[in-house]
Amino acid sequence: MKSFYIASTLVFLLSTGFSQIPPGYYDSAEGLSGDALKTALHNIIDNHTEYSYNDLRDFILKNTDEDPNNSNNIILLYTGRSQNKNTFGGGANDWNREHVWAKSHGNFGNNPPCGTDAHHIRPTDASVNSSRGNKDFAMGGQEHSEASGNYYTDFTWEPRDAVKGDVARMIFYMAVRYEGGGGEPDLEVVDAINTSPNPEHGKFSDLYQWHQQDPPDAFEINRNEVIYGYQGNRNPFIDHPEY
Repeated sequence: MKSFYIASTLVFLLSTGFSQIPPGYYDSAEGLSGDALKTALHNIIDNHTEYSYNDLRDFILKNTDEDPNNSNNIILLYTGRSQNKNTFGGGANDWNREHVWAKSHGNFGNNPPCGTDAHHIRPTDASVNSSRGNKDFAMGGQEHSEASGNYYTDFTWEPRDAVKGDVARMIFYMAVRYEGGGGEPDLEVVDAINTSPNPEHGKFSDLYQWHQQDPPDAFEINRNEVIYGYQGNRNPFIDHPEY
Protein backbone atom coordinates (compact mmCIF):
# COMPACT_ATOMS: atom_id res chain seq x y z
CA MET A 1 0.00 0.00 0.00
CA LYS A 2 1.33 3.40 -0.95
CA SER A 3 1.62 5.98 1.81
CA PHE A 4 0.30 9.49 1.45
CA TYR A 5 1.61 12.68 2.95
CA ILE A 6 -0.68 12.71 5.94
CA ALA A 7 0.69 9.36 7.13
CA SER A 8 3.66 11.02 8.76
CA THR A 9 1.34 13.10 10.95
CA LEU A 10 -1.06 10.37 12.00
CA VAL A 11 -1.18 9.80 15.74
CA PHE A 12 -4.05 7.93 17.36
CA LEU A 13 -5.41 9.37 20.62
CA LEU A 14 -8.65 7.92 21.93
CA SER A 15 -8.89 10.39 24.78
CA THR A 16 -11.04 12.75 22.71
CA GLY A 17 -14.02 11.96 20.56
CA PHE A 18 -17.69 12.66 20.05
CA SER A 19 -20.41 10.87 21.98
CA GLN A 20 -22.22 9.56 18.91
CA ILE A 21 -19.34 7.31 17.85
CA PRO A 22 -20.53 3.71 18.31
CA PRO A 23 -18.68 2.01 21.16
CA GLY A 24 -15.71 0.04 19.84
CA TYR A 25 -15.93 1.49 16.32
CA TYR A 26 -12.26 2.52 16.27
CA ASP A 27 -10.86 -0.11 18.64
CA SER A 28 -8.76 -1.81 15.95
CA ALA A 29 -6.94 1.48 15.29
CA GLU A 30 -5.97 2.14 18.90
CA GLY A 31 -2.27 2.74 19.45
CA LEU A 32 -1.40 2.90 15.75
CA SER A 33 0.19 5.62 13.64
CA GLY A 34 1.34 6.25 10.07
CA ASP A 35 0.62 3.60 7.45
CA ALA A 36 -0.55 1.08 10.05
CA LEU A 37 -3.22 3.54 11.20
CA LYS A 38 -4.24 4.28 7.62
CA THR A 39 -4.69 0.56 6.94
CA ALA A 40 -6.71 0.04 10.11
CA LEU A 41 -8.99 2.98 9.33
CA HIS A 42 -9.47 1.75 5.77
CA ASN A 43 -10.59 -1.64 7.06
CA ILE A 44 -13.03 0.03 9.46
CA ILE A 45 -14.74 2.25 6.85
CA ASP A 46 -14.50 -0.06 3.81
CA ASN A 47 -17.48 -1.79 2.15
CA HIS A 48 -20.13 0.77 2.99
CA THR A 49 -23.75 0.47 1.85
CA GLU A 50 -24.00 1.90 -1.65
CA TYR A 51 -26.69 4.14 -3.11
CA SER A 52 -27.37 5.42 -6.61
CA TYR A 53 -26.46 8.87 -7.88
CA ASN A 54 -30.18 9.70 -8.07
CA ASP A 55 -30.61 8.75 -4.41
CA LEU A 56 -28.19 11.53 -3.52
CA ARG A 57 -30.39 14.03 -5.34
CA ASP A 58 -33.73 12.64 -4.24
CA PHE A 59 -33.26 12.27 -0.49
CA ILE A 60 -29.74 11.77 0.91
CA LEU A 61 -28.30 15.26 0.39
CA LYS A 62 -31.61 16.81 1.40
CA ASN A 63 -31.07 15.23 4.82
CA THR A 64 -27.28 15.37 5.21
CA ASP A 65 -27.10 19.08 4.37
CA GLU A 66 -30.42 20.27 5.76
CA ASP A 67 -30.44 23.81 7.11
CA PRO A 68 -30.79 23.40 10.91
CA ASN A 69 -32.87 26.59 10.97
CA ASN A 70 -35.18 25.72 8.06
CA SER A 71 -36.08 22.10 7.31
CA ASN A 72 -37.27 23.06 3.81
CA ASN A 73 -33.76 24.16 2.83
CA ILE A 74 -30.23 22.86 2.42
CA ILE A 75 -26.93 24.70 2.94
CA LEU A 76 -24.78 24.97 -0.19
CA LEU A 77 -21.10 24.16 0.34
CA TYR A 78 -19.18 26.98 -1.33
CA THR A 79 -21.65 29.88 -1.08
CA GLY A 80 -23.09 28.97 2.33
CA ARG A 81 -26.49 29.92 0.94
CA SER A 82 -29.63 28.37 2.40
CA GLN A 83 -31.70 27.15 -0.54
CA ASN A 84 -34.98 25.33 -1.02
CA LYS A 85 -34.47 21.58 -1.39
CA ASN A 86 -36.69 21.43 -4.46
CA THR A 87 -34.59 23.79 -6.61
CA PHE A 88 -32.29 21.09 -8.00
CA GLY A 89 -31.16 21.65 -11.59
CA GLY A 90 -28.57 23.13 -13.89
CA GLY A 91 -29.92 26.65 -14.22
CA ALA A 92 -28.88 29.90 -12.60
CA ASN A 93 -29.12 29.64 -8.80
CA ASP A 94 -30.17 25.97 -8.91
CA TRP A 95 -28.27 23.49 -6.78
CA ASN A 96 -26.61 20.29 -7.94
CA ARG A 97 -24.20 17.59 -6.73
CA GLU A 98 -20.54 18.45 -6.25
CA HIS A 99 -17.88 15.73 -6.09
CA VAL A 100 -15.43 17.32 -3.66
CA TRP A 101 -12.87 14.71 -4.74
CA ALA A 102 -13.29 15.60 -8.40
CA LYS A 103 -14.40 12.51 -10.29
CA SER A 104 -11.84 13.03 -13.07
CA HIS A 105 -9.11 12.47 -10.45
CA GLY A 106 -9.36 8.71 -10.83
CA ASN A 107 -12.04 8.64 -13.54
CA PHE A 108 -14.76 7.02 -11.40
CA GLY A 109 -17.68 9.01 -12.76
CA ASN A 110 -21.05 8.95 -10.99
CA ASN A 111 -20.90 5.24 -10.25
CA PRO A 112 -20.79 3.57 -6.85
CA PRO A 113 -18.97 3.34 -4.65
CA CYS A 114 -16.67 6.37 -5.22
CA GLY A 115 -19.01 8.41 -7.39
CA THR A 116 -21.96 8.15 -5.01
CA ASP A 117 -20.17 8.24 -1.64
CA ALA A 118 -22.03 10.91 0.32
CA HIS A 119 -19.01 11.61 2.50
CA HIS A 120 -17.55 13.72 -0.33
CA ILE A 121 -20.63 14.80 -2.31
CA ARG A 122 -22.23 18.10 -1.34
CA PRO A 123 -24.99 20.34 -2.69
CA THR A 124 -23.56 23.42 -4.40
CA ASP A 125 -24.72 26.28 -6.56
CA ALA A 126 -24.74 24.86 -10.10
CA SER A 127 -22.68 27.63 -11.68
CA VAL A 128 -20.18 27.68 -8.81
CA ASN A 129 -19.83 23.91 -9.15
CA SER A 130 -19.03 24.43 -12.83
CA SER A 131 -16.41 27.04 -11.95
CA ARG A 132 -14.71 24.75 -9.47
CA GLY A 133 -14.67 21.95 -12.06
CA ASN A 134 -11.89 19.48 -11.31
CA LYS A 135 -9.46 21.96 -9.75
CA ASP A 136 -7.20 20.88 -6.92
CA PHE A 137 -7.63 22.65 -3.59
CA ALA A 138 -5.01 25.25 -2.69
CA MET A 139 -4.64 28.82 -1.47
CA GLY A 140 -4.78 31.86 -3.70
CA GLY A 141 -6.25 33.35 -6.83
CA GLN A 142 -9.04 35.80 -7.56
CA GLU A 143 -12.29 35.91 -5.62
CA HIS A 144 -15.27 34.23 -7.27
CA SER A 145 -18.00 36.69 -8.25
CA GLU A 146 -20.86 34.42 -7.08
CA ALA A 147 -19.18 32.79 -4.09
CA SER A 148 -17.71 35.36 -1.74
CA GLY A 149 -14.62 34.09 0.09
CA ASN A 150 -13.82 31.47 -2.55
CA TYR A 151 -10.72 32.03 -4.71
CA TYR A 152 -9.55 30.33 -7.87
CA THR A 153 -6.82 30.06 -10.50
CA ASP A 154 -6.67 27.98 -13.66
CA PHE A 155 -5.74 24.92 -11.59
CA THR A 156 -6.80 25.56 -7.99
CA TRP A 157 -9.82 26.35 -5.83
CA GLU A 158 -9.78 27.82 -2.33
CA PRO A 159 -13.10 27.40 -0.46
CA ARG A 160 -14.48 29.91 2.02
CA ASP A 161 -12.96 29.83 5.50
CA ALA A 162 -15.99 28.25 7.19
CA VAL A 163 -15.67 25.03 5.17
CA LYS A 164 -11.93 24.78 4.56
CA GLY A 165 -11.60 22.05 7.18
CA ASP A 166 -14.70 20.26 5.89
CA VAL A 167 -13.14 20.06 2.43
CA ALA A 168 -9.83 18.80 3.82
CA ARG A 169 -11.49 16.05 5.87
CA MET A 170 -13.55 14.89 2.88
CA ILE A 171 -10.38 14.61 0.79
CA PHE A 172 -8.53 12.74 3.57
CA TYR A 173 -11.50 10.37 3.96
CA MET A 174 -11.43 9.48 0.28
CA ALA A 175 -7.71 8.68 0.35
CA VAL A 176 -8.24 6.28 3.26
CA ARG A 177 -11.50 4.71 2.06
CA TYR A 178 -10.31 3.93 -1.50
CA GLU A 179 -7.14 1.86 -1.51
CA GLY A 180 -7.41 0.03 -4.83
CA GLY A 181 -9.10 -3.17 -3.70
CA GLY A 182 -12.01 -4.80 -5.49
CA GLY A 183 -11.56 -2.74 -8.64
CA GLU A 184 -11.75 0.57 -6.78
CA PRO A 185 -9.21 3.32 -7.51
CA ASP A 186 -6.25 3.84 -5.19
CA LEU A 187 -6.70 7.48 -4.26
CA GLU A 188 -3.81 9.51 -2.85
CA VAL A 189 -3.43 12.99 -1.39
CA VAL A 190 -0.35 14.71 -2.82
CA ASP A 191 1.39 18.03 -2.28
CA ALA A 192 0.86 19.13 -5.87
CA ILE A 193 -1.70 20.75 -8.17
CA ASN A 194 -2.93 20.03 -11.71
CA THR A 195 -3.09 16.34 -10.79
CA SER A 196 -6.03 15.15 -12.96
CA PRO A 197 -6.52 12.56 -14.44
CA ASN A 198 -4.30 10.71 -11.97
CA PRO A 199 -6.10 9.26 -8.92
CA GLU A 200 -4.58 12.04 -6.83
CA HIS A 201 -5.76 15.25 -5.20
CA GLY A 202 -3.92 18.21 -3.79
CA LYS A 203 -2.63 20.24 -2.30
CA PHE A 204 -1.78 18.39 0.90
CA SER A 205 0.07 21.15 2.72
CA ASP A 206 -2.84 23.58 2.34
CA LEU A 207 -5.45 20.92 3.11
CA TYR A 208 -3.65 19.91 6.29
CA GLN A 209 -3.42 23.54 7.38
CA TRP A 210 -7.16 23.96 6.78
CA HIS A 211 -7.87 20.78 8.74
CA GLN A 212 -6.01 22.22 11.72
CA GLN A 213 -7.43 25.74 11.51
CA ASP A 214 -11.09 24.82 10.91
CA PRO A 215 -12.12 21.95 13.26
CA PRO A 216 -15.42 20.09 12.82
CA ASP A 217 -18.46 22.16 13.75
CA ALA A 218 -21.95 21.00 14.69
CA PHE A 219 -23.13 20.93 11.06
CA GLU A 220 -20.25 18.73 9.92
CA ILE A 221 -20.56 16.41 12.92
CA ASN A 222 -24.30 15.99 12.32
CA ARG A 223 -23.66 15.34 8.63
CA ASN A 224 -21.28 12.52 9.54
CA GLU A 225 -23.98 10.99 11.75
CA VAL A 226 -26.65 11.17 9.04
CA ILE A 227 -24.34 9.56 6.47
CA TYR A 228 -23.48 6.82 8.97
CA GLY A 229 -27.21 6.09 9.17
CA TYR A 230 -27.32 5.58 5.40
CA GLN A 231 -23.95 4.11 4.49
CA GLY A 232 -22.88 2.46 7.75
CA ASN A 233 -19.44 4.09 7.72
CA ARG A 234 -17.99 7.26 9.19
CA ASN A 235 -15.37 9.88 8.41
CA PRO A 236 -12.56 9.22 10.92
CA PHE A 237 -11.15 12.72 10.52
CA ILE A 238 -14.40 14.23 11.80
CA ASP A 239 -14.67 11.81 14.71
CA HIS A 240 -10.98 12.13 15.60
CA PRO A 241 -9.44 15.29 14.09
CA GLU A 242 -6.16 14.41 15.82
CA TYR A 243 -5.50 11.69 13.24
